[in-house]
Amino acid sequence: MTVKVRPYTRSKREGWEVDICVTMPGGREVRERRRAPVSTKQQAQRWGEARERELLLEALTKPETEATTKEVPTLSEFAPRFIEGYAEANRQKPSGIDAKKRILRLYLEPALGSRRLDAIKSEDVQRLKARLGRLSAKTVNNILCVLGKMLRVAVEWEVIPAMPCRVALLKAPKPDKGFLEFDELDRLVEGARKVGWGAHLMVLLGAEAGLRRGEMISLRWGDVDLVRAQVHIRRADWNGIESTPKGGRGRIVDLTQRLAAALKAHRHLRSDRVLCEDDGSPITGRTVARWMRQATRRAGLAVLEGPHILRHTFCSHLAMRGAPVMAIKELAGHRDVSTTMGYMHLSPSAKRSAIALLDGPPAGAVRGENLEQAGVLVGKVSSSA
Repeated sequence: MTVKVRPYTRSKREGWEVDICVTMPGGREVRERRRAPVSTKQQAQRWGEARERELLLEALTKPETEATTKEVPTLSEFAPRFIEGYAEANRQKPSGIDAKKRILRLYLEPALGSRRLDAIKSEDVQRLKARLGRLSAKTVNNILCVLGKMLRVAVEWEVIPAMPCRVALLKAPKPDKGFLEFDELDRLVEGARKVGWGAHLMVLLGAEAGLRRGEMISLRWGDVDLVRAQVHIRRADWNGIESTPKGGRGRIVDLTQRLAAALKAHRHLRSDRVLCEDDGSPITGRTVARWMRQATRRAGLAVLEGPHILRHTFCSHLAMRGAPVMAIKELAGHRDVSTTMGYMHLSPSAKRSAIALLDGPPAGAVRGENLEQAGVLVGKVSSSA
């Protein structure tokens, strides 16, 4: 049994948070975190210890309920209910459902599949982190998020009475959103043109309209308005399944002159899709990866497969040109402005230009001869006095 007291940080109100962990007689661990209704740390400690005794007394005196007597499923037994009753019932995107299934199959079930949900302890979570040591912090956190969500859903559905443990995430470094410099993008566009019309449109749709891979694959000619020079992004493909774009809503993006000209030049009747194979069949993610490899090779750039750097380039170039944050957010279709803020950085060349300003005169500096002509030199002021 432990009682920890720390400053309360969930609001602007000052106070103390009490973290209570009680191991019940049957071995079940109950955790409770609350804001103490007192003003000092010492009072919060005493309040927490009293609350700890209350929790233990409740467990000893409370008669067994259905929640404590019924058989609690193991993680593997609960997994199908979680996928069907939570992920699919809430109509999560197919990519998200598949990611949860993959995390369960590859990581959570091998490590914790035989454990009852109410028997998963904090130490088990730490062992899981150690087992996943070779994976990146972001990947490990994705796995831990699925575990935490499963346990919270089990509590909500009254499968278990309370969270059996704390699932703490790793501190993950912010990802480096690499992008292409302006001249590199021009080289890539030219390289893609040499590969073919499909690669050419793909690069421009990503780098000058900000489309994601699935949005490129799903784009129809009916979504393109060449008169108004706009593209309406309505859907996204994932392994042949179409759904709404990431974020749950579509968006309209104005076309650059270069992208509008390319769409007019490559207008075709092979398919209603903008990007397709030469025989009109739909392209896949592998097609996009192949086009990216070929285009980067032709451009003399480091070989890339993923097209997401094009979207990073779109957002970064807008920021470097001085576009407002909220405009970039809407054009990119970000759900949260914090995602957009990750692009509000400068390229290395822009940073060099900024440092070069230090070698020049200060802003608003006036040369000595101009000051003399203005009659404000110290000597002239003194003589006139």
